Amino acid sequence: MDQIAIISDLHGNLPALEATLADIRQRNIHLIYCLGDVVGKGPDGAKAVDLCRAACQLVVKGNWDEEVAKATDWPVGLWHQAQLGPERVRYLQQLPNTIDFQLSGKHVRLFHASAQSIYCRVGFWDNQARLQGMFANTEFTTNTYSEPDIVGYGDIHHAFMLPVEGKLLFNAGSVGNPLDQIPLAGYTILKGHLNAPELTSFSLEIVRVAYDIERAIREARAAAMPKLAEYEFELRTANHRNQMFVAG
Repeated sequence: MDQIAIISDLHGNLPALEATLADIRQRNIHLIYCLGDVVGKGPDGAKAVDLCRAACQLVVKGNWDEEVAKATDWPVGLWHQAQLGPERVRYLQQLPNTIDFQLSGKHVRLFHASAQSIYCRVGFWDNQARLQGMFANTEFTTNTYSEPDIVGYGDIHHAFMLPVEGKLLFNAGSVGNPLDQIPLAGYTILKGHLNAPELTSFSLEIVRVAYDIERAIREARAAAMPKLAEYEFELRTANHRNQMFVAG
């Protein structure tokens, strides 16, 4: 069976990304897809972009990627933009919205936040209509030949898998900024037969990876990063400073 590692929401956290990629290599997985928010929040956006470009076959755009890339009068975004330099900013600007492929006879679609946009947030706590909307063909998905059977996304920093009207919705979790009260980097592994039209078995595994949180905090302090107190709190507690399940 083919294996695809799906990572998301790296947020410039280099220790978490390095530990996650090491875990993926140890499992002998060679295909990696990234669901966006490579940059923002953490101090090492430039290194995260470089590692992501080297390791990932496909990457989609997240809301932080877009906002940092286009920042003109947002001080936090301008700080992160300055760490990237113009070439990496151009890379983030041209990232696509979605990834579509077949796995074991199922149409799989991956994106950052929802079928509506990189800014429309949907959680497992939402009502059935909003969950069903994750499988819609929209102007954002630019794919109208079929609705997906399996949808995976990032954005909320909280891994889960959930059946929705006979289909499967999952969240890949967050590598660099988990907010599910488990302070471990998270990613997902899809197993099945890639690009195969025949219905065969597939599986989905949620993985958590220990990494050096205190190193990540030291590096953020050394960089004099904005929003440092919020970042430290979120890494240590895996919770938002003000409200549970609010990501970014």
